[in-house]
Amino acid sequence: MSILVNKNTRLLVQGITGRDGSFHAGKMKEYGTNVVGGVSPGKGGQNVDGIPVFNTVEEAVKTTGANTSIIFVPAPLAADAILEASEAGIELVVAISEGVPTLDMVKVMPYLKKNGTKLIGSNCPGLITPGEALVGILPGNIFMKGNVGLMSRSGTLTYEMVNQLTTNGLGQSTCVGIGGDPVAGLYYQELLQMFEDDPETDAIVLIGEIGGDAEERAAQYIKEHITKPVVAFIAGQSAPPGKRMGHAGAIISSGSGTAEEKIAAFESVGVPVAYRPVEIPELVKKMLKIN
Repeated sequence: MSILVNKNTRLLVQGITGRDGSFHAGKMKEYGTNVVGGVSPGKGGQNVDGIPVFNTVEEAVKTTGANTSIIFVPAPLAADAILEASEAGIELVVAISEGVPTLDMVKVMPYLKKNGTKLIGSNCPGLITPGEALVGILPGNIFMKGNVGLMSRSGTLTYEMVNQLTTNGLGQSTCVGIGGDPVAGLYYQELLQMFEDDPETDAIVLIGEIGGDAEERAAQYIKEHITKPVVAFIAGQSAPPGKRMGHAGAIISSGSGTAEEKIAAFESVGVPVAYRPVEIPELVKKMLKIN
């Protein structure tokens, strides 16, 4: 088992003829992901690394049976690409595009909800179920199949945490980079429930960062709904108030969204918080009672 992507994933790459789309389409295919097609308006009939290219998502879905799409299109066009995938019946959309206007995402979300489309991102590294499917820009070689689920607002911290887990013999069930924008798709609460329901996930690692109250709400959700052990890490513990740190959503405003508040929220519900990434494996082992 896994969450969101697996060997049954049939992936479509929107923007496949661009530099990033073609490069990562090849990497995902090389990893073993079933990349069934790409979309680039006006370039239908071509192929990229043996992957057929279609003019529209609707045409691609009808021909290939794609159920998942990944977005590699410029930020001003990303919302339209997400909507096109949703209207064509794609079940899961992963939006890699960075800099998508917040108002565009605000307008997109109700349509996705109406169509029952799940979204990861935008401005995210994607997700991976080790040994089954890579949908994103994650470096597949650092992941190892196992029983630890991971979700993160930070792409590079995802890689660091996974490397720590793998080096210490802790494989992963699925790892999800949810992105750091103020308005995004699936977030902590939905993913926590998915991992809770996944019989092959025994522990969960949650990587948060300053800004907003998503981590505080996740802590409350863990208290009320999650029975599996959860370990957390909050990035930005030394960030000054009022200054954006990397992600658009990583800003402390009006005295809220601080690392201290988030750490306190997790600790108050019994979730241990690592103060350095290197501490995560030992906390996971302790929660799983592994020597």
